[in-house]
Amino acid sequence: MRIIFLVTAAVMLIAAGGAAFADGSGDPAAVKSEDGKYLDSQGNPTYKIQADGTVDWYTYSGYRRYHSECHVCHGPDGMGSSYAPALKDSLKTMSYGDFLGIVASGRKNVNTAQENVMPAFGDNPNVACYMDDIYVYLRARANDALGRVRPAKHEDKSPAYAQAENSCMGTKH
Repeated sequence: MRIIFLVTAAVMLIAAGGAAFADGSGDPAAVKSEDGKYLDSQGNPTYKIQADGTVDWYTYSGYRRYHSECHVCHGPDGMGSSYAPALKDSLKTMSYGDFLGIVASGRKNVNTAQENVMPAFGDNPNVACYMDDIYVYLRARANDALGRVRPAKHEDKSPAYAQAENSCMGTKH
């Protein structure tokens, strides 16, 4: 019985193009870059990690933003806590659009055993201005492309990113 399962799994893997990804937004492979932001074949933001471990700016910034705003409830490195779910696992089935909606508007899950409430962060510029960064970081974690460490090397922040960040955060020159 186990052999039949393994053969079936192998056939499904081959039929899927030889790769399996734990990602609700599909294949995370970067196919396009726009001003330092990598996009997958569906146009969703994604990570780019070079062979030497250098990560793109969004992944690096996402690590920093996640650990300044999200880890208090969701645990370090997206691993979850007794208070909130592991976002590393949530992104395995959650689309980019669903992620944005939940972060911006919040979410309330109530059942007979517990009540979980995530507040809305759409009005918090420390989160709202960096939703793509946080998503890209968690997407890399969900696909085991990035370990439980601060990325040691990263690409530089692009001028377009800096301009968008300044505009969103209300920074004046």
